[in-house]
Amino acid sequence: MKLAIVHDDLMRRGGAEQVARCFHYAFPKAPIFTLAYDPESTYPDFKNCKVITSWYQKLAKDENKMKKLFFPFGLMAMHQVDVTGFDVVLLSSTYCAKYIKVSPEALVINYCHQPFRLAWYPESYAEFVQAKGFKKLMLMSIIAILQHYDFKAAQRTNYFIANTLETSYKIKDKYKVEEEIEVIYPPVSSKQFYVASEPKNYYLMVTRLEYYKRVDLAIEAFNQLGLPLIIVGTGTKESELKSKSKNNIQFKSGLSGSELSKLYAECRALVFPQHEDFGITPLEANASGRPVIAYGAGGVLSTMIPLKDAIQKSTAIFFQEQSVEALRQAVKIMEDIYLDFNPDFIRKNASRFEEEAFIEAIQSFVKTKYQNICKSFIKS
Repeated sequence: MKLAIVHDDLMRRGGAEQVARCFHYAFPKAPIFTLAYDPESTYPDFKNCKVITSWYQKLAKDENKMKKLFFPFGLMAMHQVDVTGFDVVLLSSTYCAKYIKVSPEALVINYCHQPFRLAWYPESYAEFVQAKGFKKLMLMSIIAILQHYDFKAAQRTNYFIANTLETSYKIKDKYKVEEEIEVIYPPVSSKQFYVASEPKNYYLMVTRLEYYKRVDLAIEAFNQLGLPLIIVGTGTKESELKSKSKNNIQFKSGLSGSELSKLYAECRALVFPQHEDFGITPLEANASGRPVIAYGAGGVLSTMIPLKDAIQKSTAIFFQEQSVEALRQAVKIMEDIYLDFNPDFIRKNASRFEEEAFIEAIQSFVKTKYQNICKSFIKS
């Protein structure tokens, strides 16, 4: 079985990149094809992999340029990535990994983190929401083109894997998939995190600085509360978000693994105001024994245990309205009870999603589907 791994891009550290990293652990001899790769901006593990980039690598010097030039250059480049020499193509896809050239006989397995957000959920981007007149018409035309290519490319998939049940519904809706879609939750590596003796006086966010991450809610809430908040991440909205922040809010980026794990271990709680299909950072906080303040929708419904009665058996506080006031009230509650949570119980919750279990599930899925195809070929 000759297998290739394909991931959208390796230009950041996030949950999707952790999945791609575990694909490498599951199939260490497989090359990784990707749109563009910046070894210093993503996980160092990829330096030990055979990474093959598209010609777009020459244009995409950083994540911002990669996004700005994706239409049409990145779109064109990914269509020209050739993996026709492989029996199995394992995709880690949010947007463009599915565009590659594959053999008609190849088994294509698409681990879908979410249907292409810009194509199918453009309201997630401030540029689309705020656009008017000719600019709005132009964006709608681009989105229509992206939907066409994205839908067409998705039809080449033999089997989808979803990161959550919610994502499986979105895949069925946008790509018109009738078959049942298996859900395999993304991994978290608890061994990279630890439980500190006691938390310090700050809250934490670890996120990309993008419109749909709703960092603006947290900034406004903490501006009003005056409590310390540390935000770790980069993104296209960095300058705008920094300009809105008061002195109690710090921004950090380019941290080492040990520096990030220390921030997790010593925070009072992680703040998670966005709606994510899964969301890896709440589990990383849990692996550090720390609770989460989360908007109660999406993946956290599957990964977190919200506070109801027994705080010792809880891992998070949910707020039900995605607003500054609702988040502010949730932080006030956390201020009174953060010391009452049970760090050992919280860490055990994260252990349900360990990397080893994920790797075994992916290996089993790929080998089973490949063997089934081989058996069908022999019978025919």
